[in-house]
Amino acid sequence: MNPWLERAYRYRGILMAPPYLFFLFVFAGETEHDALIWPLGLAVFMTGVGIRVWAQIHLHYRLRTKKALTTTGPYSFVRNPIYIGNTLMLLGLTIVSELLWFLPVMLVWCVVVYGFVTRREEAHLTEKYGQPYVDYLHSTSRWLPQFHVQRLKPHLLRQFLVPSLLVETHCLLLLLPLIGKEFFE
Repeated sequence: MNPWLERAYRYRGILMAPPYLFFLFVFAGETEHDALIWPLGLAVFMTGVGIRVWAQIHLHYRLRTKKALTTTGPYSFVRNPIYIGNTLMLLGLTIVSELLWFLPVMLVWCVVVYGFVTRREEAHLTEKYGQPYVDYLHSTSRWLPQFHVQRLKPHLLRQFLVPSLLVETHCLLLLLPLIGKEFFE
């Protein structure tokens, strides 16, 4: 395994901290249109959280259940909905920080970091699941969703919605420092 990919995967959460800390402590170039910035930023952020919750309902990553190759829910449209959700959350936080000029930087940062991370995950999952995962790689896009009609699975919602919401609530904590930033300007 490539050591760079392994490091990127191991430190993927920490690698998202530098741009977050940057827009948390930088005030230069802020766009002061709170009536537009906050609703837009929160909408983008909560869309990312929603995608993470939807993915968690199907993946059960942080839930104590037996893991299996997941190709349902958002995973039937795209291979990396968690990272897409994370990217949307970070873009939403960037908007809320009022540093709109920083949006392209944040997007490029996410693409680079998650690009390394997904390559490591794909190698690991190919080894773990074999041909079924290779077939999934060939049928489902890494980043651009392929939309199609999907049959709902109410049993998954009943069983995993509340636990998935609970394990993803930590995402909301990312908003607290930005709320504080508003008061210290």
